[in-house]
Amino acid sequence: MQFIDQANIEVEAGKGGDGIVAFRREKYVPAGGPAGGNGGKGGSIYFRAVEDLQTLLDFRYNHKFKAGNGSRGGPNNCTGANGKDLTIDVPCGTIIYNAETGDVIADLIQPEETVLIAAGGKGGLGNKYFLSNRNRAPEYALPGLDGEIKSLRLELKLLAEVGIIGLPNAGKSTLISALSAARPKIADYPFTTLIPNLGVVRKPTGDGTVFADIPGLIEGASQGAGLGHDFLRHIERTRVLLHLIDATSEDIIGDYQTIQGELAAYGKNLATRPHILALNKIDAVDRENINLDELAIQLHRISENKVFIISAATRAGLDELMQEVWKILDEMNAVETEELVLMQS
Repeated sequence: MQFIDQANIEVEAGKGGDGIVAFRREKYVPAGGPAGGNGGKGGSIYFRAVEDLQTLLDFRYNHKFKAGNGSRGGPNNCTGANGKDLTIDVPCGTIIYNAETGDVIADLIQPEETVLIAAGGKGGLGNKYFLSNRNRAPEYALPGLDGEIKSLRLELKLLAEVGIIGLPNAGKSTLISALSAARPKIADYPFTTLIPNLGVVRKPTGDGTVFADIPGLIEGASQGAGLGHDFLRHIERTRVLLHLIDATSEDIIGDYQTIQGELAAYGKNLATRPHILALNKIDAVDRENINLDELAIQLHRISENKVFIISAATRAGLDELMQEVWKILDEMNAVETEELVLMQS
């Protein structure tokens, strides 16, 4: 699947139908009078968030969307048919910007959340509307109004509870494949993952939690280097960051500091978000020459976060790691519930 997380499109709501000039001329209606109907309303354009879409790929080649026009009014005071509304489905987590001003129009997070983006034009008034004591036979009507036209920029930020981050080839894809049914491309060279991967990990209670494997970041990612600038935005919505560090690296402390520096430079409170550190690939480490426990202690002193020693490939240490993930999420949920209760009381 090709991953597209930004798109520019133009939407045009339908034009309202014209009102008409008409008079009643039946044989047995001596004072017929005006009978021109109003035009129908133009169709509006709505955006709806849906769960079965994961990318903005549908907008790569289709850039223009138009709703139906309203029909003109009819004789005998008949109002024209309204134009057909257009509902555009986008993935949950899509932000809709005004492309000209940069203002956020809508942020669609919840499934089936729907928002009006471009309103259809009003139908024109027929001459029946202008009947008065001073004007018994109006011979004019109004045209329908144009619908709104907007240039939009769509941006998708993945919705995941846990974001797996780290330098290229730290084992993020292997971890998400070990924890979920996701099957990302895995190889022994950097930048294997070119798109974010989502996987649903089951809690002991049976509930599903979405994990996101974010493509490898490098130094300078927050300034646009490598893949990081395109994908750092996807970390914004995650609640917990699981930072994987390659235990076979020659500079484990430096690797940790590189990623933390990029998170701090990017902002959005990423550097202060709850973190869990994991030294991965311990199955490939020469235990006789490398003291993993000592490295974990050093990382803990620097980061003040818990450090786990794991192997995603052999699943060693994953149970303890996941217990910590569930613990942090449960604590965050409890705090949010308490805050909600206080707000409502």
